[in-house]
Amino acid sequence: MLFECVPNVSEGRDDATLEACARAIADAGATLAHRTSDSIHHRSVFTFFGERSQVLAAAVALAEVTAQRIDLRTHRGAHPRIGALDVLPFVPLAGATMDDAVALAREAAARIWQRTGVPCFLYGAAATSERRRLLADVRAGEFEGLVERAHRTGRPDVGDVFTHPSAGATAVGARNVLVAYNVVLGTGDVRLARTIARNLRERDGGLRTLRVLGVALDMGRVQISCNLTDVAGTPLYRVFELVRRSAARYGVNTLSSELIGLVPRSALSAVAAHALGVASEGLAAADFVADSAPKERALVE
Repeated sequence: MLFECVPNVSEGRDDATLEACARAIADAGATLAHRTSDSIHHRSVFTFFGERSQVLAAAVALAEVTAQRIDLRTHRGAHPRIGALDVLPFVPLAGATMDDAVALAREAAARIWQRTGVPCFLYGAAATSERRRLLADVRAGEFEGLVERAHRTGRPDVGDVFTHPSAGATAVGARNVLVAYNVVLGTGDVRLARTIARNLRERDGGLRTLRVLGVALDMGRVQISCNLTDVAGTPLYRVFELVRRSAARYGVNTLSSELIGLVPRSALSAVAAHALGVASEGLAAADFVADSAPKERALVE
């Protein structure tokens, strides 16, 4: 069975820590296919593949490095986070089912707790309750609000403490292939970005399978940060056009867009087909291509 794992780490500035994360993944036997970092969001994403035992070992090794080296008590970035190893999703690929990914996620959560003392919340297909299925609900209140939130909505799924003092908690999940896609607007008004995000995302009545955040980049730019959980049903070109039209209603220009991490070739084939008006020969979802050159990024999940 082949799996993909796409951990999001709450570090985007310290090269030594990021190199230690990459070494931990590779030394565990997984194939590190891609990594990307962003200093504004203070966040990095690693994409690795392997058989079940390799992916499990790499995930736990990464958790150990992040728990040792990242202190959320002094961490400040634009992206919401609850943990040093903030998000740990497992994706079933060749020979694996979603049930296999769920079992892998739950075993990884148990081992992370045993090895690091970092509690874990289960989300996505691995969630144990409907209220934790969406990552946004798991991450509500961020690291600073973990204890208060846990008192209100229940303890973590794995672990007998509400939070690790410095490493917080980890959201461990199982999901299908996800495409991370951002659109940059020419305004510093983060309230407008959040309004556009709220109008588009599934959680607030927008497009199904679309997760969206509005994030400030600098004084003159904001970012509409999107996760597409079904890129066939909600293609990239549709998301871009909806964001562009929404911004135009407020007199705001769309400056650029970008892909984060790996993306199925089929998603890009659909964009080309739409732009050129030609038929698209979609490729397998596991056939990935990398993103473009590094730039400011709001990272995957």
